[in-house]
Amino acid sequence: MNSAITSCEHPNPLRCDGVISSHEGDQGSKKDGQLKSPSSSHMAYGILDIPPWYLCIFLGIQHFLTALGGLVAIPLILAKDLCLQHDPLTQSYLISTIFFVSGICTLLQVFLGIRLPILQGGTFAFLGPSLAMLSLPTWKCPAWTLNASQVNTSSPEFTEEWQKRIRELQGAVLVASCVQMLVGFSGLIGFLMRFIGPLTIAPTISLMALPLFDSAGDNAGIHWGIAATTIFLIVLFSQYLKNIAVPVPVYGQEKKSHTSKFYLFQIFPVLLGLCISWLLCFVLTVTDALPSAPTAYGYLARTDTKGSVLSQAPWFRFPYPGQWGLPTVSPAGVFGIIAAVISSMVESIGDYHACARLVGAPPPPKHAINRGIGIEGLGCLLAGAWGTGNGTTSYSENVGALGITRVGSRMVIVAAGCVLLLMGVFGKIGAAFATIPTPVIGGMFLVMFGVITAVGISNLQYVDLNSSRNLFIFGFSIFCGLAIPNWVNKNPERLRTGILQLDQVIQVLLTTGMFVGGFLGFLLDNTVPGSLEERGLLAWNQIQEESEETTKALEVYGLPWGIGTRFCTSSCAQYLPFWPREGEVGVRQLSLCPGDSEEGPRSATDTRM
Repeated sequence: MNSAITSCEHPNPLRCDGVISSHEGDQGSKKDGQLKSPSSSHMAYGILDIPPWYLCIFLGIQHFLTALGGLVAIPLILAKDLCLQHDPLTQSYLISTIFFVSGICTLLQVFLGIRLPILQGGTFAFLGPSLAMLSLPTWKCPAWTLNASQVNTSSPEFTEEWQKRIRELQGAVLVASCVQMLVGFSGLIGFLMRFIGPLTIAPTISLMALPLFDSAGDNAGIHWGIAATTIFLIVLFSQYLKNIAVPVPVYGQEKKSHTSKFYLFQIFPVLLGLCISWLLCFVLTVTDALPSAPTAYGYLARTDTKGSVLSQAPWFRFPYPGQWGLPTVSPAGVFGIIAAVISSMVESIGDYHACARLVGAPPPPKHAINRGIGIEGLGCLLAGAWGTGNGTTSYSENVGALGITRVGSRMVIVAAGCVLLLMGVFGKIGAAFATIPTPVIGGMFLVMFGVITAVGISNLQYVDLNSSRNLFIFGFSIFCGLAIPNWVNKNPERLRTGILQLDQVIQVLLTTGMFVGGFLGFLLDNTVPGSLEERGLLAWNQIQEESEETTKALEVYGLPWGIGTRFCTSSCAQYLPFWPREGEVGVRQLSLCPGDSEEGPRSATDTRM
């Protein structure tokens, strides 16, 4: 997400004039009007440092809470199309599973992947094609599953209805993940990035969220008063109160007992808004201010409609591969998820470079990027095997948290991965989130989807917006990405070729707005004449430059435990695209901001992501 995150002038926020967490407001150091890259000296703990164990745990929990909104949202969005809108217990199992798999993928990425402090979790990129596949006539939910009075969640018939749908998603994610691993470990991602610029990325990311307005509106419409309260609170905390510090008692070695400042509203705006709205629903339920009749408006805002979930959920539940049965595969689902995988890979590369700049690490070399994308593919493979109904990707929100806490240590993300694993095993946690009232979820969705749309549009900052060429490509791609899926959904019979499998592939792809808009943006941007500067490729494409920190680059991005230096030192391994090369100097860097190739002085920095 495009946000400016600044830090206080002292190199350690835990000792900066009693301030626990930095806040926005300082001007970044600039040279000739351009932003400079932060150096590791601006971090309280650099990427190779190991903070005290208690700080690792605290900051690891904070990273978990930062990613919480996105992790919980994905299973709740899928629930309706999986026929699970009246089965919160199974929803809690899906939430626990995505926690558990995200923890595994985070640890794999930190130890064997890009090796930067980046959290892994579910991705909204997979939602579009997943919902498009589940909207096919074959997978539409039977009418009786939509009626709560007719649903017996423990019956074998109902269990098979939702399990066969998630098995189909599993199969599609498993096959698509193999494509991602191939692209990553073979080094093909560098070749693909030559043709993908801002005019491809902007409509693709924007159309991840725009088609979901219907789902968000339906959930919020259960009770617009509660949804509006949730929106108001999130906006209040994230925009108006973000620079307000809350005094908290702290005990330290130099100063025994004293008060420090903690920027609570800046760090946890979504979590605070969600919890307060949840509490409001509880109060309204206890006082019977909300209707008790199931058919009345606002009934699903009550907190007791899903109250049995907490008592039914086990205290501990270990997710395992194949827990929903043997995955099934169809071409329609596979092609749709592959389109999402491409979008997810490009977004992750941007996160890698943003994270490296933020923690003062050298720009990621080719082998590290290839390995990171390949490990993300392995993470999607694990997500498909465990049955999250989704894949995994790098979380931009947690990259932002690094700038706020100014702790870029890998060990903090290792702690966050362990927290995710524990939350996935602790069954009551998933059950608690499955009981969130529907309009509260709807309000949260409206804010999150709006932010994702804005993140996509923000990629246009690299192109010449005075160019009629660029305005045409972006506007046409966005409009077709909305219009074509809408028409296909209303007229599926017009696309019948007589071959069922081909019909399903065409319908899934053409009802996935992200694919339609991204493909048109890609096609037009690479065929309509335009200069590199006009297209934004001078600022967006990877810039070949020499790094003077070759030793540090090897230390940061090399494989752990001496792999490649003391073990597995065969000369054949040096030809692998993902294998670290000792003495590699040339590093390609994605310029997220103009003039980000120099390190700034030891002062406040304004880092744009």
